Amino acid sequence: QVQLVESGGGLVQPGGSLRLSCATSAGILSFNVMNWYRQVPGKERELVATINAFGTTTYRDSVKGRFTISRDSAKDTLDLQMNSLKPEDTAVYYCHLYKAGNSYWGQGIQVSVSS
Repeated sequence: QVQLVESGGGLVQPGGSLRLSCATSAGILSFNVMNWYRQVPGKERELVATINAFGTTTYRDSVKGRFTISRDSAKDTLDLQMNSLKPEDTAVYYCHLYKAGNSYWGQGIQVSVSS
C-alpha cells in the first residue's frame, strides 16, 4: 500500500517561509520520481518541482530560486522548502509519486500567503 501524507502548511505573510514534508511508505522514495504539485480552486493542477531517482531536480520558472525540493531516504520523507513566499503561491500542495505506471497522491495541504 502506498501512503503519502503532507504536513507543514499554514498561513504566512508575503516574504515568509514554510517547509512542507511528505511522509512516504517505506522503501519507495529512492527508487521513483516524486513531485510536488499545487492547485488553486478553478485552476488546473500544476507541477511545482520534481526530483528523480538520481536526485536531479526540476522547478517551474515561477519558483526557481525560492523553492527547494529534497528527499531524506533515512526518514522516508519528501520535502519542499519554500522561501520568499508570494500571494500567488497560495494553493493546496500535493505530494505525488509515479510508480509502475500509476500515480499516487497525498491528501493535499493548504498554503496561504497573505498580509
